[in-house]
Amino acid sequence: MKEFSRRTYRRLAEVVADFKAIMARRDQMKPLMRGKLIDPAFRERLMLAVTSVNGCRYCSYAHARQALVAGISNDEIEALQEGELGGSPEEELPALLYAQHWAETRGAPDPAARSRVVEQYGEEMVTAMELALQTIQMGNLMGNTMDYVLYRLSFGRWGA
Repeated sequence: MKEFSRRTYRRLAEVVADFKAIMARRDQMKPLMRGKLIDPAFRERLMLAVTSVNGCRYCSYAHARQALVAGISNDEIEALQEGELGGSPEEELPALLYAQHWAETRGAPDPAARSRVVEQYGEEMVTAMELALQTIQMGNLMGNTMDYVLYRLSFGRWGA
């Protein structure tokens, strides 16, 4: 049985901590998802950037559909799913790179990287972006964790 390589939750305490962090900001979730804090296309690019790092097939599918609704082209969606940012709007590239870095560090980005993004977008926008990043990261890790359970129960036949 080959090794399961996608990122998962390792302990229940991680799930609880992520859930608590998101619930502490639940008053901002509706405005975020309704496009009042971040443009919907920009939000979907951020979510696809994080999902490309974590490799959640469920989130990749769902956010590709949402990205289409938000007006993002098929070519750009495919590129984002592969972790390629070159086809995205130039003014969003620093945020998308930050999103990838944020995911790679499991939500603990380098303070200097965060400072540079804050300089460009402002604290309020970066805080809203990080809520989106934290939300998709939790979704990614939950999906991957479920796939890991399927993988283990099926001796590697499902969920890989």
